[in-house]
Amino acid sequence: MMLRPLLTDLLALFFPHACLACQQPLVAGEHHLCTACRAELPYTDYHLLPPAQNPLGRRFWGKLPVAHTLSYLRFLRHGRVQHLLHQLKYQGQQGVGKALGQLYGAELASAGLAPAFDLIVPVPLHRRKLARRGFNQADAFAEGLAAALPCLWSATALRRTEHTASQTRKSRAERWQNVATVFEVARPEAVVGRRILLVDDVLTTGATLEACGAALLAAGAKELSIATIACAE
Repeated sequence: MMLRPLLTDLLALFFPHACLACQQPLVAGEHHLCTACRAELPYTDYHLLPPAQNPLGRRFWGKLPVAHTLSYLRFLRHGRVQHLLHQLKYQGQQGVGKALGQLYGAELASAGLAPAFDLIVPVPLHRRKLARRGFNQADAFAEGLAAALPCLWSATALRRTEHTASQTRKSRAERWQNVATVFEVARPEAVVGRRILLVDDVLTTGATLEACGAALLAAGAKELSIATIACAE
C-alpha cells in the first residue's frame, strides 16, 4: 500500500513538476501552482463587490446588460499571470485552466453566487483555430468552474462562424468590427430562459465577450454574466 506514494515521491525527486506561474518545483500536495504563488497572485476580489460598484461592469454599460462581471486575476505584463496564460494558451497546459476554474469557482460559491448561473458557455474558437491548437483554453476554465460551482457547461451552445484576424494589436473599434457578426447560438434550446455565465481567458476591451453576449441574449437567454481568468486594467 505504501509503494505507490514512495514511487511518486521518487519520481518527483528526479523529475519535479514545476509551478506554472514561477517555474519553481512543486512539493507534495501542490498541483499546478505553488503555495507562494497562490498567496501572491494579484486577485481582483470583484466578486465580493455589489455589481453596481464593480469597475469591470462599467466596460459594458450602455452596450450590453450584464448581471455580474467577474475576473479572477489582474493581468500584469511579464508577471505570474501572463506566464500562466501563456502556459495555458500556447503550451497546451489545459490543467492550469481547469485548476484556476476550480479555485475561482470555489470562491464564487463561497460568496453565494452559485445559484446565479444555470449554464456556463465558453467563448468558442473557430474550427480551423481549434484544429490547429487542439483545444480551447476557455473550455478548460469553464470545465473547472462547472466542477466547483457546480453548474452545467456547454462547449457547443455557441459557435464561431468566421475565422478572424488576431485582436491583439487592434483598437476597441477595430476589435468590435472584427467580431461583431461572427458568433451564433448553435443550440438555442440550450440557452433559452437560462442565466448564462459566459467565460473567456482574458477581458481586455470586452469586444469579443460583447459580441458573444449579444448573440446569447438575442437567442433567448434570460440573463447574462461574464467571468474571465484575468482582466487587463
